[in-house]
Amino acid sequence: MKIGFIGCGNMASAIIGGIIKNQLVPADDIMVSAKTKATLQRAADSFHVRTSLESRMVAEFADVLVLAVKPNVVGAVAEEIREIVRPDTVIVSIAAGRELSYLAEVLGDQQKITRAMPNTPALVGEGMTALCPNQNVTAEDLEKVSRIFNCFGRAEVVPEDLMPAVTAVSGSAPEYVFMFIESMADAAVHQGMERETAYKFAAQTVLGSAKMVLDSGLHIGKLRDMLMTPGGTTIEGLRVLEEKGMRGAVMDALIAASEKAKKL
Repeated sequence: MKIGFIGCGNMASAIIGGIIKNQLVPADDIMVSAKTKATLQRAADSFHVRTSLESRMVAEFADVLVLAVKPNVVGAVAEEIREIVRPDTVIVSIAAGRELSYLAEVLGDQQKITRAMPNTPALVGEGMTALCPNQNVTAEDLEKVSRIFNCFGRAEVVPEDLMPAVTAVSGSAPEYVFMFIESMADAAVHQGMERETAYKFAAQTVLGSAKMVLDSGLHIGKLRDMLMTPGGTTIEGLRVLEEKGMRGAVMDALIAASEKAKKL
């Protein structure tokens, strides 16, 4: 499998880094294009991949072609490669807000297209990506794409009408988690802990808790019950969170983010 990238910003670099780290394909089977020689030189130095200033060359090369460009330039890129890309090439767009119908219009309605929405934790190898293929993408094609995005976290196939929900629960939510971590650290500082130490305790606790949800196989209610000592500290803190409306506030925030995504 030869993988091409048109654009090589932070997200593309995260994807390439995951592919190389997991040895999904050799570096020589990856080709990257970008607008500047400096960007390409960084990609070559970091990952030892092939590079080109010509997007058309990458389109000819790739079995899976990732369009890692901003939404406002996807149309121009599509115009450049539309006549050169092979019908059996799977094109993956990570341009936010560009729906499959738009991508089919600019790339051709017979083209195999998958819309992907990774989130910023991909930059540290713990991304969550939603994948949405069009009707031309086969199960084998989708398995190839999934393997790529699983290299730097986890990937799940979702219907396109759930993309606004994905935007809220994985795209926007890291900001809310950062705020939660900061609030936890603030409380620890209030109780006398040094700030940097407080951040470590709070962040590692969130990381470990998330890993328990993903890896333990236990229902989240069971995990909560494991921590809930009768008359203990956990239930006392939970009582305050319920009084302050934490659950409703989080739900309202994500629903608002999802509704906003539908309007963009």
